[in-house]
Amino acid sequence: QVQLVESGGGLVQAGGSLRLSCAASVRTFSAYVMGWFRQAPGKEREFVAVIRRSGSTYYADSVKGRFTISRDNAKNTVYLQLNSLKPEDTAVYYCAADLSFSWSPGQYDYWGQGTQVTVSS
Repeated sequence: QVQLVESGGGLVQAGGSLRLSCAASVRTFSAYVMGWFRQAPGKEREFVAVIRRSGSTYYADSVKGRFTISRDNAKNTVYLQLNSLKPEDTAVYYCAADLSFSWSPGQYDYWGQGTQVTVSS
């Protein structure tokens, strides 16, 4: 079992920044692919970013160049740095873990409870 706890969300003005953290309670954190997803009201959950065991990263086109995913295996934590935020980035952000690589939220076995990010115009 993997337990994930997100933190770092909040209210920020357009153009601002936030750093989300996701702490994992698992002994083999480095074995997991870690992803960030988001869900806005009335919309489906969508892919934001993913980091593989190797450290390779992938981003949705909508956040490329503005968001950065990283991981610290010594701290069992994955981060998402959100820069140049836009109102359309407003959503609940979730981290997820799986042993296999995927962009699809349906493929991830473990999820955090989510953290709200609200960007005001």
